Amino acid sequence: MKTNRITRYITLVAFVVTMASCNKEFLDRLPLDTLVDATYYKNADQVLMGTAPLYNIVWFDYNDKASFALGDARGGTLFSGSSWTSHVRFNTSSSESEVALTWQSFYNIVGQCNTIIRNINTYADAGVPDNIKRHGIAEARFMRGLAYAYLVRNYGAVPIITDNTKLLTDTTQARNTVESVWEFVIRDLRYAAQNLPATPVQRGRLTKWSAEGMLSKMFLTRAGLGKTEGSRSQSDLDSARYYAGDVIKNSGASLMPNYEDLFMTKNNNNPESLFALQWVWNGPQWGTQNTMQSYLAFNSSITGFSDGWGIDHGATADILKAYEPADSIRRKATFMFPGDHYKYIHQLVADPANPGKQLTQELVVPLTNTNRANVKKYVVGLPMDNDGKVSFMHTEINSYMLRLAEVYLIYAEAIMGNAASTSDAEALRYFNAVRTRAKLAPKTSITFDDIFREKRIECAMEGVQWYEFVRLYYFNPTKAKDMLSKMDKGTYTVTPIANSRTRQWNIAYAATPTTYPVTDASFFVPYPDVELTKAPNLRKPPVPFDFSKM
Repeated sequence: MKTNRITRYITLVAFVVTMASCNKEFLDRLPLDTLVDATYYKNADQVLMGTAPLYNIVWFDYNDKASFALGDARGGTLFSGSSWTSHVRFNTSSSESEVALTWQSFYNIVGQCNTIIRNINTYADAGVPDNIKRHGIAEARFMRGLAYAYLVRNYGAVPIITDNTKLLTDTTQARNTVESVWEFVIRDLRYAAQNLPATPVQRGRLTKWSAEGMLSKMFLTRAGLGKTEGSRSQSDLDSARYYAGDVIKNSGASLMPNYEDLFMTKNNNNPESLFALQWVWNGPQWGTQNTMQSYLAFNSSITGFSDGWGIDHGATADILKAYEPADSIRRKATFMFPGDHYKYIHQLVADPANPGKQLTQELVVPLTNTNRANVKKYVVGLPMDNDGKVSFMHTEINSYMLRLAEVYLIYAEAIMGNAASTSDAEALRYFNAVRTRAKLAPKTSITFDDIFREKRIECAMEGVQWYEFVRLYYFNPTKAKDMLSKMDKGTYTVTPIANSRTRQWNIAYAATPTTYPVTDASFFVPYPDVELTKAPNLRKPPVPFDFSKM
């Protein structure tokens, strides 16, 4: 009997997560042994402990590189001369390990969620409160729905799998239509919104507002599926508006006053965070930590260890051109320019008085770093900058999956809907709230392009931009491909302007932009060739999903 690799991924049902004690509340005590069906889920604590790994380790392979390889390199925010270049150039091959690993990551999340749902329904003791059972299932359905949202936006039509055990004997598993996948995503997130509490049972856990915020995002995306410019589904736009508005007005969430503060470890789970992956720096299980600093920091002087491999990574020329001249707050929090000073991050430098010794000083980006605007976001610095909670390839800065600022922009766009522009007071209020935090002048009228650009800047290096282009492609593929094909991904130099009263830089771009054409054939990520070999049904036309199986 032939079985494909999806089977192997989603039957990784053992959460062997032996973590050391930490200060992350619900991550303090994860399951200390394999979650054996008949011996777990005996009380409320065990149910909550059983879902805790859904907040980090199952997302590790995505967060480790794919979040920015796809979300930012493919979306035109991040350039690299040495890594993820196929995504930068839109010549991604089905044989690339990163393509297979991303597929594997999302299906592993699906499989783990299916297992939790099954185990709670099958083995939870009668003494476990019903609201806790529903809470655990709602967490799993939220994560499963989100995993499928990533799958469908990267690969298109994919198999919907809800029962791991049945798949073991199923040799006919087929792809399901894009429309079916989106309906599945919406159903899972609706369940989560209806069954999660308004306040988290433990800090960092999902809430009703997490699910409603994500629903607003997914309805806004689905509104364009199969439509044309100016004809997005009004019912989906209305749903996006309803859920975003409910979060904004009733959740109690609020914007952090200072944008840069969002990306400090000490501000994990702040009032703006609606859903973030939760990491720990000292867990003995590989995959419970955030590794992003190791890949993005420009060298080891700001990590304190032998990682910091990001000297060749940085902003594309195109994203730098998108910043308004006055938008220095968000630029500095996202990308480093030579001479930038960060008081809350330190660096190790040679001690001229003691050869072989090092001094510690506040970070001033070297003036030699002129041919890249290196990445700052998710670079948190030395152990001393983070209460000691940094080691080689380990930090515990949360990874944002949804912030209130993004919901503000979703709300503004949903209000505008299919109109060419809007001066609606509600839309402007929340659109401008994002701008005024960045000390930018408010606008009196906004268009789709205004909102698209604003979100691009606000969420740069948060794995968002590629999915914005997928959303645009659904209802205006010509514009999406044209924008991507015209992006300047060429060289530039950033030079401080001497003797300026306020810090200023001159950015010299290449005379001829470096661009890479994007076509319908290259737009989506290809299925991994190893999957196509082992699961030939992936080559067949997709079929609708039978929702009576849920």
